[in-house]
Amino acid sequence: MLAIGAFLVVCVLLPLYSMLSKSFENADGDFIGLANYADYFSTPALFLSAINSLYVSVTASVIVLVTAFVYGYALTRSCMPFKWFFKLVALVPLLTPSLLSGISLVYWFGKQGVAKELLFGELIYGPIGIIIGSAYWVFPHALMIVITALTITDARLYEAATALRTGTLRTFFTITLPGCKYGLISAGFVTFTLIFTDFGVPKVIGGNYNVLATDIYKQVIGQQNFEMGAVVSMILLLPAVLAFTVDRVVQKKQVALLSAQAVPYRPKPKRKRDLCMLVFCSIVAALILLMIGMAQYAALITFWPYNLEFTLANYDFDLANGGGWDSYFNSIRMALYTAAFGTVIIFFGAYLVEKGRRFIAGRSIFHAIAMLPLAVPGMVLGLSYIFFFNNPSNPFNFIYGTMAILVVATITHFYTVSHLTAVTALKQMDAEFESVGASLKAPFYRTFARVTVPVCMPAALDISMYLFLNAMTTVSAVVFIYSSDTTLASVAVLNMDDQGEIAFAAAMAMMIAYTCAGARILHALLTRSIMRTTQAWRTS
Repeated sequence: MLAIGAFLVVCVLLPLYSMLSKSFENADGDFIGLANYADYFSTPALFLSAINSLYVSVTASVIVLVTAFVYGYALTRSCMPFKWFFKLVALVPLLTPSLLSGISLVYWFGKQGVAKELLFGELIYGPIGIIIGSAYWVFPHALMIVITALTITDARLYEAATALRTGTLRTFFTITLPGCKYGLISAGFVTFTLIFTDFGVPKVIGGNYNVLATDIYKQVIGQQNFEMGAVVSMILLLPAVLAFTVDRVVQKKQVALLSAQAVPYRPKPKRKRDLCMLVFCSIVAALILLMIGMAQYAALITFWPYNLEFTLANYDFDLANGGGWDSYFNSIRMALYTAAFGTVIIFFGAYLVEKGRRFIAGRSIFHAIAMLPLAVPGMVLGLSYIFFFNNPSNPFNFIYGTMAILVVATITHFYTVSHLTAVTALKQMDAEFESVGASLKAPFYRTFARVTVPVCMPAALDISMYLFLNAMTTVSAVVFIYSSDTTLASVAVLNMDDQGEIAFAAAMAMMIAYTCAGARILHALLTRSIMRTTQAWRTS
């Protein structure tokens, strides 16, 4: 446990402390107190970025939450056909970097876009583009939470409402909505945090509309003003931490909605409702497919909009200035390392927290630290790594500029969700397994290897897939710490877009999507095989 705890301290707490210290220093490293913060709040353009971030985040979150709720309601509480298809389409944005939605919007509604007239003279480069692009890529995150909330319900409540002749609308507001309110609150906070801290969408489609995430990039990369970058990072960190804290407090108030006598809810066919749900889901699914479809189309066009002949030349990334095929293969290497090492570290750490018999206080502290990365935006984490690992006096300085620091940053950034997944799987195992092993004088590692790991193998595969997909698509966590030898595919998309090579950027973004889709298929096959060989006891 000490080793895993040290990993989190070195990779989370110490870098954040280094960034906090940097925000109180000048360019020479001298302590100047709150002077940098005073400069920030006295600069109207910088302060306006915080207002802009709040505006687009709240607006997009409301749109996503309403859409995800109706979509999730259709999948769980209606009898509409083709549910499997709509579930599959809804997960498509998870396979792509957030940059892809911005690129697609340029082709749809940009100055030479095919549907720019639909904006009635408004420009896509600004809050409109950020809101649409953000809503696209965070939709599946909110939907998964909403579906989980709507799935947990007791059919007896609806039977009672029917017996009392309660109207449909009143039943919705007295049973359905209260029953999933905690899930909706969680989905709202997750959506807000993801949009507020996102860098990819506003970088591509934001234009001159500055938000906090792009301000950090401009301060660090554009002006080399690391001190002001640290200040903006701390400003960006505060709402994310606040949203995370409020969500944790709200979740503690949640009570069990299912008892041992609960009856699973099964929707009954209603022609008018099912038709409305089908139409709504079809529209949402069409928008998702049109978004990724345009990116694929753009990747195959010779020269938009003058030469619309199909070509594969845009996939010859070695001709692009933003990055070559090396970037793509670097991403695969980094994702594989992240999935392999991250799964081992996270699962073993969760095992020590959940199944350990000693150091109760230490286990609680470890669990608290493990929850912290969820509240730290990727750009904040990446910038803090510059201040911490690029210090010559740091004994870990040797990993700076290597593939190792990208792997460490990615594991850290996505640690919390993986940790909770592992803890949930381990909670399902009776503590008697360890007790029996101890009574037989079997070392804990033998029980761990022969019992715990096989039983929890599906969860371990889910963790590895989660880490792999996020490692392939992440931009914000690595944009500050990659080197010329470790450029990643997602970063190459960003660089290509900066160079004006949008067709190459679209092609690289689609390569990421192809890879993630292939990984998901492989994961499904492996899971099915492992379920047959190690999980037969579940059906016996």
